[in-house]
Amino acid sequence: MMKTAHLDLLLDILAQPTAPFREEHVIATVTRVLEHSRVPFFADPLGNLVVGAASQTEYLRLVRGERSEGPSAEPLWVFIAHMDHPGFHGVEWLSPRRLKVQWHGGAPVKHLTGASVWLADSQGVAGAGTLARVKLTASKRSIDTAEIRLDAPLDFPAKALYGGFRFRAPVWRSGKKLYTKAADDLVGVFAIVATALALFGKRRAAQPPPFLGLLTRAEEVGFVGAIGHFELGWLAQSQGRRPVVCVSLEASRTLPGAIVGKGPVVRLGDRRTVFNPDALKVLADVAERVLPGSHQRRIMDGGACEATAATAYGFPSIGISVPLGNYHNQGFEGGPDCKRPDGPAPEFVHLDDIAGELELCRALMKTGLPWDDPWKKQRQLLQKNLRHYRKLL
Repeated sequence: MMKTAHLDLLLDILAQPTAPFREEHVIATVTRVLEHSRVPFFADPLGNLVVGAASQTEYLRLVRGERSEGPSAEPLWVFIAHMDHPGFHGVEWLSPRRLKVQWHGGAPVKHLTGASVWLADSQGVAGAGTLARVKLTASKRSIDTAEIRLDAPLDFPAKALYGGFRFRAPVWRSGKKLYTKAADDLVGVFAIVATALALFGKRRAAQPPPFLGLLTRAEEVGFVGAIGHFELGWLAQSQGRRPVVCVSLEASRTLPGAIVGKGPVVRLGDRRTVFNPDALKVLADVAERVLPGSHQRRIMDGGACEATAATAYGFPSIGISVPLGNYHNQGFEGGPDCKRPDGPAPEFVHLDDIAGELELCRALMKTGLPWDDPWKKQRQLLQKNLRHYRKLL
C-alpha cells in the first residue's frame, strides 16, 4: 500500500504540464521537494536533473568510487526516467484564437478533430482549446502539425505556448487506478524522487549511497536528454573501479503478460534490444524475494526506453516498468474520457504497481547482492544435476 506522503507527491508530479523540451514545471516541482528534504541534486549542461550528487565533482567521485577502499564490487545504480510526455509547441498565431502547432512524440491518429487540449507557458496552464486541421506524419503514426482553436484569446507569443490532450482533470483517482494526461514517464520521475527521499531522508551517512537518479528531457523524440548526458562522458570515468548499472524506470504499454494491476514488470528488454543478463538475474531474484507472486516478467516491446540508449553507450542496463493503459493517450483500453476507440484518452496506471516499483528500487539498493557472480546458485543447481546423471553419460 502506498504511503499518503508518496501519493501526495505522485499526484503533484502527475498534475504538472509537460512536453518534450518543456519540462520546466516538472523540474520546478522536483527541485522544490529535493531542496526541502536536503537531497543533493544539480542540473547537467543539457538541463537534465541529476539526483544524488550536488555537483559534477561529487558525481565523478561517486562514479570513480573514490571513497571506497580499492575497486568496489557494489555497482553504482543510475536510475533513469524522463520528465516529458508527447505534446505540441506553438508555432504561429493564425488569428487571435487560432494557433498553429507542431507535435513532438507519439499520439493517437484517429478521432482528433474537436479533441480538447490544454495550453501552458512558463508560468503554468494558460488556457484550453480544441484540435482542428490535423496533419499526420508521413508514417501516419503520429501528429505532425495541427491548428488549435482556443476557447478564449491568449496574450502570449505563439512559441511560448505548449500543450497536450485535456481531460476532466490533469489527474484523478478511481479505486486504485490513476487516470492522467501523462503517466509516461512522470510515474518514473516520482519513483526516482521517492527512492532518493528514502536514501537521503535520514541523517547523511559518512559514505554516500551508490545511487544516482537521472531525470531526462526530450525522451519522446529519441532519448535526446539521455544521449546528451552520456555524450558528456562522465559515467565512462568509472575506469573499472566501480561497475555502473543503468535502470530504466518506465510506464510501458500494457501487453499480454504485463497487465495493469498485476505488479511491476521486470523488463527483459524493449522494442530495440534485450537487457544485460547478469544484472537482470540480480533484479529477477530480488523481485522473487520482495514481491513473490506480485510482479511480472516480460520483454516490453510496445516501445523503446532509455535502457536502449544506455546499452548503446556500453553500460549494463535493466528496466522496471509500470504497466500503462492507453499508451501515449491512445484509447487502446478505453475507459473514462475515451470518447471513441483508439481516439484520445487519459493514460492510466495502478497504485499497487507503483508501490511495487518502489519496493524493487529500494531492494536493489541493498548491499550484498551477488554482483560478482549472479549466476552462482543457478550454476550450482546445474552442476548438481550433472553429478546426478553423470553415470549415464
